[in-house]
Amino acid sequence: MENKLKSMGLSAREAARSLALAGRKEKDRALREMASSIRSRRDPIVEANGLDLEEGRKAGLSEPLLERLTLDDRRIESMAVGLEQIAVLPDPIGAGLGSYINEDGLEISRVRVPLGVIGMIYESRPNVTADAAGLCLKSGNAVILRGGKEAYHSNRAIADAIGKALGNVGFPAGAVQLLDDPGREATQALMALDSLDVLIPRGGKGLKAAVKQHAKVPVIMTGMGLCHLYVDSSADVDMAVRIAVNAKAQRPSVCNSIETLLVHSDVASRFLPPLVKAMEEAGVELRGDDRVRKVVPMNSAVDDDWDTEYLALILSIKMVDSLDQAMDHIHLHGSGHSEAIVTRDYGNSRRFLDGVDAAAVYVNASTRFTDGAVFGLGAEMGISTQKLHARGPMGVEQLTTVKFRVSGSGQIRS
Repeated sequence: MENKLKSMGLSAREAARSLALAGRKEKDRALREMASSIRSRRDPIVEANGLDLEEGRKAGLSEPLLERLTLDDRRIESMAVGLEQIAVLPDPIGAGLGSYINEDGLEISRVRVPLGVIGMIYESRPNVTADAAGLCLKSGNAVILRGGKEAYHSNRAIADAIGKALGNVGFPAGAVQLLDDPGREATQALMALDSLDVLIPRGGKGLKAAVKQHAKVPVIMTGMGLCHLYVDSSADVDMAVRIAVNAKAQRPSVCNSIETLLVHSDVASRFLPPLVKAMEEAGVELRGDDRVRKVVPMNSAVDDDWDTEYLALILSIKMVDSLDQAMDHIHLHGSGHSEAIVTRDYGNSRRFLDGVDAAAVYVNASTRFTDGAVFGLGAEMGISTQKLHARGPMGVEQLTTVKFRVSGSGQIRS
């Protein structure tokens, strides 16, 4: 394994040198060829995904995980469209970030350049294989991909389609590589690979704990969401119910769905009955604290619920007496992903926007909008919940760094 990864790393580093010099037309042509190849291999990809789903059911994967794993015609087309959307984005490489002439007469400018070689570890969702490959290529980076074992066949089929496309347009094979050897040993070896410039894990607590233990290169954490919706005392009840149902039930298996709802005591008696009715119709299991359960009957929430990312049709509900209490709860239990308030009080909306520490903060809208495509990034490597080097949805710009270019006319420093 060590020798194989070392070889992959060297291949990626050579490819990265080539990609850094590739022009926009070359990269966009490759992205469109990747999209075409995925469409032309739709049937093999669906067949491979069927094997993963069959094995997943036998292994007892939960319904939310099976939903994340599933590829149908619509999702395959969405992968191809995503690559085409990346192709039409501006090329970030070489973009100027300002210039000036200093007192020594040196012309100093800053430009965007690729990070180099990216390692990407992700779970469940095989569409990430295409998204990550496309974003890295557009930003001039080589990438080594490591998908979860539950999507082995799907990831392999998608990577084969991408590899064929890159070969057709003359791009180096090391530009996009898939590490598909089974077992944790391979994953841990990738985490420690010194050929990487950065490692991006996209998954749950277990993956993040392993990365913290084994990574030998800089890491950008993405993927874990423990999102909240706070219904303020002045909230429009009908709006709050619609937003809550969408944020929880529209696609519960993704990281931008809410896991906890906070409701102000002044609006609880008007808001909770219609909320419970709508959530029950959507098949959501509700767990409330003692004060909530006095208003409407439901299962009892325990302390662990406030720190659980369900990724399923489960929602915990807590009653609070002020905006400050809601913000305190989010501060203690949130993951820094996406947080939302429903309110008609302008002052409270501003306090929430300014006072909640998260990558995305919403007023009167669903957290489900936290998404690279929705934010105009074409796709995303994941949602970064840290503050260095990127935060929020990670598109092509977030996969770059800065280079200073300095031009002189013979100056020396005295």
